Amino acid sequence: MEIKVIDQDFSICKPENLSQIKFEDDYIFIGKTDEELSLVCSTESVPDNTLSRDDGWKAFRIQGVLDFSLIGILSRITTLLADNKIGVFAISTYNTDYILTKKENFEDALRVLSDNGYIIKK
Repeated sequence: MEIKVIDQDFSICKPENLSQIKFEDDYIFIGKTDEELSLVCSTESVPDNTLSRDDGWKAFRIQGVLDFSLIGILSRITTLLADNKIGVFAISTYNTDYILTKKENFEDALRVLSDNGYIIKK
């Protein structure tokens, strides 16, 4: 399976509302529930109306369209990383999964995946 590195820095934050989110950016992930609004975006695009933020994240995507019938892809990757003491923040879209790790763990995460048969594309 192929892993594609996304070459930018990310932040995970809690904006006050959606009014200042840069929807034209290549990568934005929004999660909204009855209790909170969360945003993952490039660090340079964190909205000014952010209430809380955590900077210093890097990301990669599992390449290809992942059919809903496929089982265990995300679980296998997160287990490999957890076994190596690497925390993750996972995001899924309709087609694929994205994994974020803190910058200081990112190269170790890629090494672990490469050592376990994943093809890393930078």
